[in-house]
Amino acid sequence: MKHIFVVNPCAGGKDCSDEIAAALDIQEIAAEIYCTVAPRDATRFVAGWCHERPGEKVRFYACGGDGTLNEVVAGVMEAGGSASNAEVSCFPCGSGNDYVKNWPGVDFSDLKALAEGEAQTVDVLRLTVGGQIRYCVNVMNFGFEAEVCRTMETVRRWPLLGGRMSYVTGIVHCLLHKRHNPCRITVDGEAWHSGDMLLGSAANGQYVGGGFKCAPRAVVDDGWLEAQCVDALSIPRFLRLIGHYKKGEHLDRPDMHDVVHHRRAHTMVFESDREFSIVADGELIRCRRVEVECLPQALRFAVPRIKELRS
Repeated sequence: MKHIFVVNPCAGGKDCSDEIAAALDIQEIAAEIYCTVAPRDATRFVAGWCHERPGEKVRFYACGGDGTLNEVVAGVMEAGGSASNAEVSCFPCGSGNDYVKNWPGVDFSDLKALAEGEAQTVDVLRLTVGGQIRYCVNVMNFGFEAEVCRTMETVRRWPLLGGRMSYVTGIVHCLLHKRHNPCRITVDGEAWHSGDMLLGSAANGQYVGGGFKCAPRAVVDDGWLEAQCVDALSIPRFLRLIGHYKKGEHLDRPDMHDVVHHRRAHTMVFESDREFSIVADGELIRCRRVEVECLPQALRFAVPRIKELRS
């Protein structure tokens, strides 16, 4: 099998390609390195490689954050997903690596264990936005979390409020102005929820936003997505919810059952009369309607080999 490390040189604020090359050499792992040169270049490279060598087995390692993993997954999905000869894995070196948290205790930074790992089939979410097909391997968010990301994109180069303060600026701004997000949600063809919402999500993985356990019941290979929405909240009630939401306790709290709505589904549709923000694996998208479908067992994802404990 061929091993190709697809490196986003901007992920995590620095280019890790030389470090990866040195580590591969030390571990005596035969692999190629490709550094991306623009947004969505990883998708173009991976899909093109697979189409040019349809019979060759290959494993692509996304070296970056969840956005880089999303691009690599999209390239393999365009080439046929689990029906192709391509596998995907992740060497986390970005600012956010939430998808690999679905394997607690597994060290994806161990290159040797990663290269020796075996692939398992996992689900992928297919998004239809404005007539275009996109893919999401982890979580698609609507509402508060997406608006925080949008605010961060706006202010990140501003003095004082930007840079390292961007996330705090986004939280404060959205707490004051983005707690009411009108939307209609359809689940498996039936109207499910509508009105002002704090947030909504279609989740394949459990974590988002650098460690918020937004979908604690999600399983990456069960053929279902986790549908969730939270009604618009007052600031005091938001502050009571957020700690439980971060820990993944919000679905089991009786005092939240009147505002937190959850079910399993195969498809979801989010739509509104005005443009809204969604974030899919860290990618910000503006739209008025997005269709989400869970594609069961659509991708082969390699997990590091677990080392045997010596007795």
